[in-house]
Amino acid sequence: MTLSTALAEAEARIAEPSPGALLRRRIFGHGGFLFGAIVVGLVLATALLAPLLAPHDPYAQDLTRRVVNPIWHADGTWRNPLGTDQLGRDYLSRLIYGARISLLIGVATMAISGAIGSALGVAAGYFGGRVDMAITFLITTRLAMPVVLVALAVVALAGGSLKVVILVLGFLLWDRFAVVTRSATMQVRNLDYIDAARAAGCSDLRVLASEILPNILNPLIVVATLEMAHAILLEAALSFLGLGVQPPLPSWGLMISEAKEYMFFSPWLIAVPGAALFLLVLAVNLLGDGVRDIAAPENRN
Repeated sequence: MTLSTALAEAEARIAEPSPGALLRRRIFGHGGFLFGAIVVGLVLATALLAPLLAPHDPYAQDLTRRVVNPIWHADGTWRNPLGTDQLGRDYLSRLIYGARISLLIGVATMAISGAIGSALGVAAGYFGGRVDMAITFLITTRLAMPVVLVALAVVALAGGSLKVVILVLGFLLWDRFAVVTRSATMQVRNLDYIDAARAAGCSDLRVLASEILPNILNPLIVVATLEMAHAILLEAALSFLGLGVQPPLPSWGLMISEAKEYMFFSPWLIAVPGAALFLLVLAVNLLGDGVRDIAAPENRN
């Protein structure tokens, strides 16, 4: 190797950015990921710090101050920056505590449905044969059931509550996880590293846990964020119909439902929780898409 060649290789190594620099470049160059991460982070911080941030008790009623206008109205005051609802409860405090309900339902539903669907999908894609046929039948049966109607029927029979809503949605939203993980597992089950793991004497459980699952995480991330956003919207729909989270819990969907009688006279009662719900769902979806793009195999060095 000549001196000039060695110098050229050394300069190339120096000029080549480190993996950490590449990762930072991908993160800060992805606008959707940054927006989603900032909004979700703010909502999460708001939910965790709700007792410190809320200016009033979200359950305290003051009938002498019913439907007080927010601060941007001429008669609005900083005592209630977002006004009060039909029972005189501070709207900002209820909005802050409502972030807890939405995030709890979204994360808990995603965890339950993800565990069920991923286990079924990976088993179907890896073992094939009769296992695949049986699980495909379950998936087809589930897809034939309309989620909203089934959720309405079950919640109406069991009674609306936070726990019931989480369990019902968790046991209804696993089909996408199953379909995606089944397809992804079928694509990787016959690759060389899977054959090498089997040849090394690894059990099926070891192969599934250490070889299959880590290599299908990207599509799972996208499905998880979609289902989290889906669960938040479904909870809002159920609460709007009076079959979801029950009063006096400050659910955003319930806040919209309680304000529908005032939509022509005080539209901000619907607009405020509606905007919060829209931003959270949008941010969760953008965050999932961004994580998928950043963690894609073609971006790893």
